[in-house]
Amino acid sequence: MAKKFIIILVAILPITVFSQNLDIEILRDINLNRNKQYDGFFKSVTNSATPLSVGTPVIMYGVGLLINDSTVKSKSFYIGTSVLTVTVLSTLLKYTINRPRPFVTYSEIEKLTGAGSPSFPSGHTSDAFALATSVSISYPKWYVIVPFYTWAGAVGYSRMHLGVHYPSDVLAGAVLGTFSAYLSYKANEWLNQKKRKHIFNEEL
Repeated sequence: MAKKFIIILVAILPITVFSQNLDIEILRDINLNRNKQYDGFFKSVTNSATPLSVGTPVIMYGVGLLINDSTVKSKSFYIGTSVLTVTVLSTLLKYTINRPRPFVTYSEIEKLTGAGSPSFPSGHTSDAFALATSVSISYPKWYVIVPFYTWAGAVGYSRMHLGVHYPSDVLAGAVLGTFSAYLSYKANEWLNQKKRKHIFNEEL
């Protein structure tokens, strides 16, 4: 899985280097031809990424404590780990690649929300997709998967609508978030197996 992720990310990177024209043309079309009536809506969507990504595992853990449910607590830990992992990875990539924001390079792009760190990848999008993927793995029901991925997709689109990310930033964020959730799932699975083996050996 890690190798597949690296291949996908390497495939996205050339868009930022060799296909800058395509990247900015798509962004211009989204940002400059947007329906301004939806600016407030997409600001709300973009501002929901961090509170939901952090709040969901915290609230789940609190509920797990209240009802004394170890499964809910375990799932909340996994979801929280997914979000934390992608935050670290996206921050490292941002400052390693150090891509300027589109409104810095292209003055015609309208910046409609705050944005201070480098552009690639989109941290809001990676957080949203890490949350959507980890929640979907934890609760694999269509009525969980569809709303969470719809919201994550809306977060990604909002970053372009508001003029703070290129399409390739958003695509990379979605891939990174999904990968981080899968990686955290495998890590938690491995830890749980180790724990079960340890308990079994002690009982012997």
